[in-house]
Amino acid sequence: MNTDALRETLDDLVAEIDVMVTLLEQNSESKIQLLSVLQIIFLALIAVVVVISLYDIRHNLVMPLRHLVVLAREAAHRNFGHRTKLSGNDELALLGRTFDTMAEELGTSYAELEERVSRKQAELERSNRAMQVMHDGSRALYGGGNDLCASAAPMLRRLEQLLEIGPIRLSLNDPHDDRQIPILATHSARRPEYCRDYDCHACLLDPQPLSLQETEAGECLLLPVSVGDLMLGTLEVWYPKNIALPDNVRRLLNALADQLATAVYLQRRIEEQQQVTLMNERTIIARELHDSLAQSLSYLKMQVARLERMQAKGVPQATQGEVFGELRTGLDSAYRQLRELLTTFRLKFEGPGLNGALRQTVAEFSERLESPIALDVDLPPHLLNPNEEIHVLQIVRESLANVVKHANAHSAAVSVTFRAAQLHVVIEDDGVGLEDDSSPPMHYGLVIMRDRAETLGGELSLCNRPEGGTRVALIFTPQTARLISQHVVETPSPTPTIDPHVHTPSPITDYHGNRE
Repeated sequence: MNTDALRETLDDLVAEIDVMVTLLEQNSESKIQLLSVLQIIFLALIAVVVVISLYDIRHNLVMPLRHLVVLAREAAHRNFGHRTKLSGNDELALLGRTFDTMAEELGTSYAELEERVSRKQAELERSNRAMQVMHDGSRALYGGGNDLCASAAPMLRRLEQLLEIGPIRLSLNDPHDDRQIPILATHSARRPEYCRDYDCHACLLDPQPLSLQETEAGECLLLPVSVGDLMLGTLEVWYPKNIALPDNVRRLLNALADQLATAVYLQRRIEEQQQVTLMNERTIIARELHDSLAQSLSYLKMQVARLERMQAKGVPQATQGEVFGELRTGLDSAYRQLRELLTTFRLKFEGPGLNGALRQTVAEFSERLESPIALDVDLPPHLLNPNEEIHVLQIVRESLANVVKHANAHSAAVSVTFRAAQLHVVIEDDGVGLEDDSSPPMHYGLVIMRDRAETLGGELSLCNRPEGGTRVALIFTPQTARLISQHVVETPSPTPTIDPHVHTPSPITDYHGNRE
């Protein structure tokens, strides 16, 4: 009995355990099904989140970055008109708007720079054209002589057109009176009051002359026309009131004022030099007349006074005949000297310096001698001043005249060389020479030649040549060599020397022993 009850109890316990296990299995299956459903739901949610995230990344990150890259690429190609047009409050939108603002500002700055560059380029081109006009006008300006209007007016009008200014007025200071004299005015309806040439119409060749009221309606830039501390005048440059003159235009106008000042200064220096040259020429002519013709006329005057006293005292005609002979000889000498002076002053120099005059002189006396005269000239350029050239030329002509008249020579030679800071002038012939190699009789030509040598600060020597004929030598130091030697202490200026074997004749004798 106990066993059956125990068996029943065990069966009941097993059944309950089976029920409990069944319930546990059902519970586990339901949880597993719930977990599967949840996994599916979460997978779906994850997929949705991934899709949304990808869309958000593409829309809010990739696309803005792409717009920023495009903007950077366009800006690198100097296209500042592209914009990102990003909206929103995130960092990329803020960065996009910042880039848009930067591109706009860069575009504005670049446009302004381009405009400034183009404007500067136009100003440079205008300045270059103005400089070319000034350069082309400088030739006429510096070579126009006294005609400043004709040389400067065309240049000023072209500058006015290029620089958009005008009119321009030039006034110069009177060196004697404290006032300014109007010289030139562009756009002028009448010529200046002190016009120097009424045949010149340079200042009147203007299709649109301006009145005084129109001229004074603008601003005036007053520029000094000066060279160093020397104030020569003023340059008035008028321009419209509403336009400010750029710095480059002011610099060009300053250069124009300097150019006009240089031209005016050169003109005045040329005029002064012409006056000095004219006075020097007159002084040389007066000196030549005094040294030759005036002395002969003084001698004739003394002879006439002597003749008058002899006639007053009743001196016999035979004695008076000697005075008449002296008068005739003096007149012949004066006439010869006058012809020599006229011939000298009528010489046409083939070029600057003494060479051309010597060639003409040698050619002239070669025809008179009917034999060629050798000429050897070795001089540096611009060695002698005009006074020294005249004295040397006259000594050569006087020597050759004596060769032609008195030497009975078949040939002659002239040598003019510069050695050891001294000028050596030698005239030689193969004529009869001096009778006893001593001082010849009195002759005015030789007196004048020696006076010329003393004026030059040199010495004149006269002697017979060993092979026959006569040799005349002049040695002196030119003024230019003296000026140079004053600045060279180590090398003092040499003094004129004479060959000790050369005999120096009397200062009143002719070396061929004949009276003129």
